[in-house]
Amino acid sequence: MTGRRHTTPLRASRPLRSAVLSAGVWAACASLAAGCGIIPGTTGGSGDPVTVMTWAPEKTQATNMPGMPAMARAYARWVNAHGGIHGRRLRVITCNDDNDTVGAARCARDAVEQKAVAVVGSYSQYASDFLGPLESAGIPYLGGYGVTDEEFASPLSYPVNGGQPALMAGNGRQLAAAGCTRTSLVRPDTVAGDQLPLLLDTGLSAARGKAADIRAAEDATDYTDQARQALSRAGADPTAKGCVTAVLGDRTDTFFDSFRRTRDAYPKVRVSTVLGSVDQTVIDRSGGKSGVYEGAYVTGWYPVATDKRWANMRKVISEQAFGDNRIDPADAGVQTTWIAYTVLQQVVESLGDGEVSAHSVRNALDGGLKVRTGGLTPTLSWRFEDMIAARGFPRLVNADVTYQVVRDGRLVAARRGLVDVSRTLEATPEG
Repeated sequence: MTGRRHTTPLRASRPLRSAVLSAGVWAACASLAAGCGIIPGTTGGSGDPVTVMTWAPEKTQATNMPGMPAMARAYARWVNAHGGIHGRRLRVITCNDDNDTVGAARCARDAVEQKAVAVVGSYSQYASDFLGPLESAGIPYLGGYGVTDEEFASPLSYPVNGGQPALMAGNGRQLAAAGCTRTSLVRPDTVAGDQLPLLLDTGLSAARGKAADIRAAEDATDYTDQARQALSRAGADPTAKGCVTAVLGDRTDTFFDSFRRTRDAYPKVRVSTVLGSVDQTVIDRSGGKSGVYEGAYVTGWYPVATDKRWANMRKVISEQAFGDNRIDPADAGVQTTWIAYTVLQQVVESLGDGEVSAHSVRNALDGGLKVRTGGLTPTLSWRFEDMIAARGFPRLVNADVTYQVVRDGRLVAARRGLVDVSRTLEATPEG
């Protein structure tokens, strides 16, 4: 296997079939919801402004991603301060999806009403609720965070990373390479969380057995029971190397706080997680090199935050969002939004003086446009032949991950370069 499709298309996945069948006719006549805000450009330019939307959950009891819409606003201010995109002003609309189905559908309807040419660099767990309105209006979903299966199935979705599938498969491979022979996975008891054990197990490989699957409420304030289960299963064999990996979004730190208070009663194990659940800010807040994350294995999509390839993003943040503590350059959501807008800019530039619409943006993306992100990802292209033959994830084009580790309280690269987990994803059985 080469990891790429050639001549025979895969059978459409269940999420793809349901997404296409659910596309109906939406008549959106409601006024802009109170949870959304518009950030107009600051300078003029030739032609109509390019209107896009970015959404993410904010101020909820579960996972929050306020840095993503904040990064989108900063990008718009920066672009417009430098003449726009090919002379066109960038107009960014933001929306809080409230981490629920109603909010996700509302944000999608607002994107339709505002005539957005794309939804860019966004996060939502409720793809089945937002994709229908977008597909009906023909609006592409560009650079979603990748937390749902549907983002890798909808023909209008253009992912820039491997999402949760690549992170979990990569995390399994990283733990296997580290010698973990007994692993516990603590993950959300949600539909989005149900796919994680299968992906982790494929990365671990059959030779190391399956991870103990420990479900947890994603909005809990204490995880002592889950910590005990994870520790007892991972440490059950004193001759084996036990590892505990937790993927709970914003609540991952809450879990590891319970873990820290519980672990002394159990055999020693190594801890692990993925970027997006933990970042440098969380590590610092938890005690740095004396905290629970010291020595932790961490899997990410992109180079470490200190890598020089993030210099342009840091410059934009410094110029347009200095002091905005919602925007953390080390946050995987902020990084994904930056990359998604980098793609958008190249798409619009490729259209020259032609019309910029949802239709023309889709045509450019489908037509083989190759997008370079300064080495933060491989060159991105969404032609059929560029897509990875991963069962259930037919729109996946980038399966690269990075292995990181916490040393002396800092996230650093555990190995040089990117790791391609496309073969692992291809080997994942259908859940």
